[in-house]
Amino acid sequence: MEVSTEHPEALVEKLAHQDREKVPPNGGLYAWLQVAASFCIFFSTWGIVNMYGVYQTYYTSSLPSSSQSAISWIGSVQAFLLFLVGSLVGPIYDAGYVRSLLVVGALLSVLGLFMTSICKQYWQALVSQGIVAGAGFGCLFLPGVTVVSQYFNTKKAFATGIASLGSSIGGVVYPIAFTQLQPRIGAGWATRVIAFIVLVTLVLPVTVMRPLNYAAKRRSLVDLSAFREAPYVLFGCGLILGYMGIYVVFVYVELYAVARVGTSPHLGFYLLAIINAGSSLGRVLPNFAADYLGTLNMQVIFVSIAAVLSLCLLAIHQTGGLIAFCVLYGFFTGTFVSLPGPTVTSLSPNLAFLGGRMSMAFISAGIGLLVGPPVAGAILASGDGHNWTMLQVWSGALLALSGLCMLGARVTKVGWGLLGKA
Repeated sequence: MEVSTEHPEALVEKLAHQDREKVPPNGGLYAWLQVAASFCIFFSTWGIVNMYGVYQTYYTSSLPSSSQSAISWIGSVQAFLLFLVGSLVGPIYDAGYVRSLLVVGALLSVLGLFMTSICKQYWQALVSQGIVAGAGFGCLFLPGVTVVSQYFNTKKAFATGIASLGSSIGGVVYPIAFTQLQPRIGAGWATRVIAFIVLVTLVLPVTVMRPLNYAAKRRSLVDLSAFREAPYVLFGCGLILGYMGIYVVFVYVELYAVARVGTSPHLGFYLLAIINAGSSLGRVLPNFAADYLGTLNMQVIFVSIAAVLSLCLLAIHQTGGLIAFCVLYGFFTGTFVSLPGPTVTSLSPNLAFLGGRMSMAFISAGIGLLVGPPVAGAILASGDGHNWTMLQVWSGALLALSGLCMLGARVTKVGWGLLGKA
């Protein structure tokens, strides 16, 4: 065994120098390149998840033998696997195989979308778009949400918000691309164009994304001690309920517009893009404020307003009002993608267990996404098959309960004082 001959003081100085090299730069070219790479990951993963409402409408006509609830399982499985796989690959990330995750994720994502372009049956779409693409998104998701935060300290939530803006921009670009291309070149080639866009945008993360630090030991997938902390438990419940309710509008807004409001199908296709456009500001402005007011405080405010808006949709019967609703709903639901990560960090007294807590939070959100839209589809099919009223009551009630859980998390952490930062 080789024994170090360095003087103890020199060794201490060397280790201290190594530690200093790993201090977050909080800016600079390479740090902002990580933000750009993460932006591309959000653009090509969450952007695709956020556009599923377009496919929900398309599959309604192309797969007439499948129910609304069954069709929504495709998007729900895709989103669930994004969270689940993103949690399970934590040990691979910690072992230093980040580039391998990025390459595998990019290949699976593109493969799944190209397979989707040739699907003719329900099970084929479920496997390709739901499982294969969803697993690819999961491999990309963890580096996308963790690497950026390592390069910033005082600007962490703001940088994360800019990165997550990619999901909103993708949620605008992809639905419009599909809507414009599908009547001209068919759904298959429209999907292939989207796959090529994903392929190009994932080149940057594969090329430049590198963690600043790796964990001293591999993360655990769970941290059972978190179940003894009321703020974390309540926040986790809020995530499950929130993700069950928030995507009901994303998935069914186009069908709602045409069937209940009387919007033209051409304009109805753009409503999902409008929601995602509104959500772009909802990713950046709340995150900027969260650095000063607290991430949990912002979540409570925004989810509560989103619950009110969801119930207000019941009173909208004109296209103009529906467009205004989509802008506001997108803005106030934007924090569901950009703030859970920083919020889990703020609720973790010991950052050594942050990986396990983050995994548990992601899985909680994934469970909500998995069951929310299919249950909503079953509610819609009840009665006369167009039970839009109960659908929106279901969505609004879930968001209201989510807000109450997050308020409970905030109160148990810092109390009722208005000035408490949580």
